[in-house]
This record gives sequence, C-alpha cells and structure tokens, in this order.
Amino acid sequence: MMQYVESFIRYLDEEKGLSQSTLESYERDLQQFFEFALRRELQSVNEIRKTHIAMYMNELKKSRFAASTVMRKLVSIRSFFHYMVKESLLEHDPTLYLESPKPEKKVPQILSVEQVEHLLAAPDVSTPPGVRDKAMLELLYATGMKVSELMALNVDDVYPDMKFLRCTSSSGKERVLPISSISAEAVSTYINQIRPHMVRGDRENGLFLNNLGTRLTRQGFWKILKKYAAEAGIDGDITPHTLRHSFAAHLLEDGADIRSVQEMLGHSDMSAAPIYSLLTKKAMKDVYQSHHPRERAHSNKPKEQNGYDND
Repeated sequence: MMQYVESFIRYLDEEKGLSQSTLESYERDLQQFFEFALRRELQSVNEIRKTHIAMYMNELKKSRFAASTVMRKLVSIRSFFHYMVKESLLEHDPTLYLESPKPEKKVPQILSVEQVEHLLAAPDVSTPPGVRDKAMLELLYATGMKVSELMALNVDDVYPDMKFLRCTSSSGKERVLPISSISAEAVSTYINQIRPHMVRGDRENGLFLNNLGTRLTRQGFWKILKKYAAEAGIDGDITPHTLRHSFAAHLLEDGADIRSVQEMLGHSDMSAAPIYSLLTKKAMKDVYQSHHPRERAHSNKPKEQNGYDND
C-alpha cells in the first residue's frame, strides 16, 4: 500500500507544488491510516471500504485528537483516494459518501467591562506613544473593527467631530461606523497633537504610525496590546480579536439588536460565532420573561410555601 502513497506524494510535489512540510504531513497521515488498515488485516487498497475509514475516524476521536486534526487526516485520506481513482489505480472511491466530522465551535475569549476599562486606562497619555496607543485601543473597542481594518485607516477616514469613521474591509467593502465620545476625543488628541510630530514625509496618510513615522503594522499593534494586557493584569492569550468579540458581546448583553451588531462587525452570518448566538438567546429569554403577560404574571406571583396556601 505504501508504494501508492509514495507515488501520491510525488504527484503532490511535482503537479501541485506543495511545500515540504505539507508533503510530510500528508505522508504521515496516510502512513498512520494504513497502519490501522494492516491491524484490521486489510492487505490491499482495494479492500478498504467506507466503514473502515469511519472506524478509523472514530478511533481518532476516542484517542482525544482535536476535531481539526481528525478533519486534516480525513482530507489527506480523501485526497489520496481521489488520486487513485483519477489515475485509474482504483475503481471506486470509498470516501465518496463519507460524512465529514463537524468542526469544533470554540467560544472566543470575552473580557468583562471592568477588564476592558483597565486595559483602556493602561497607556500613559503623558507620552506620545501612550496617546497613540490610547486612541487605537479606544477606537478598536468603540467600533469592533478587525486590527487589519484599524491599521488600514487613513487620516481622512476619521471624523472625530461628527463621531464616525469610514472602515474598509480586506475585500474592499466599505462601512460607516459610529464612534463613542471618548474614542473621538482620544483620536482627535492624537491627530492634532501627536501625529504631526511622528509622521515622516508628506505622502504618508496612514492614521496610526510607528516610531519610524510610517504606518503601524498588525504585528506592531499585537505587541502593544500584549504589553497593556499584562499591565492591566489580564490573564489568558488576549488577541486584537478579543476586543472585537468583547465589543459585540457587551452590546448584545445590553440589549442591542443583533442585526445592528452584525452590520457594525461587517459579518454576513453571526451564527458563525457561537458566543453571539448564546448571548442572543439569553437576551430573548430576558425579553420574554419581562414582557410576556403569562410569564410576567407568574414572576410577580407571591411564592407559596410547600406548594400550599397557608391561610
């Protein structure tokens, strides 16, 4: 069986031009699968059926492999059998109607309002970098933008006096976002008092600049965020997306309409993020308990001891 794996790996190398690490990953995945097949006394590729692959997937799950790892191994196996059929080395593809495992839905890290307050208060605004960093953090939490969108902002994209900005996604889609009074003031202070002393040359129109006077990068912002998270005493692996998730979660917790939050985030489908779904369900439950006549009447009814009236 391994001779077919070798020819498959050569095909991926010569025809697809995959990297060495990817080729090694494919080879390792297939070697492990065929070791499983041999333990099941399957001597030939022709003997392998859909049930055998399903059994292997179940064995991986029982061995506590992550869903993403199981999915990757299945992709390797699928690709191999597609190749075998394509090259007329096999008549039927046993993976053809095999159901893929469902990917894990990881709930993103959400900061509490208190943690966000500590984070936003961390920059030292008596220094030029601190003023810039304060403006960036305030704007990120005020809008829920992605860090790439924040770094792509130009000076003329932000209107602090009117409290809104223009944001352009990586796909080129533009959306207009409101900003808070606090974030508008922080950005205005940075633009008027700090940026003119940081910029190098007349052609640089990036809003947030590094020490060289050029546009700050995502990696640069990541380091800044890590620094302030540590100073604010926030545990866990905080990322720029953490503020984006926190922005959405806090709005929804306070009763914001999910469609409005979706539009501000630039999401086409909020169901992709499980935390938003959970928060929406909680909000619906609170609305129901507060406004449905029967539920409201039941909530206001005096509690009776032991289920009986004591009169």
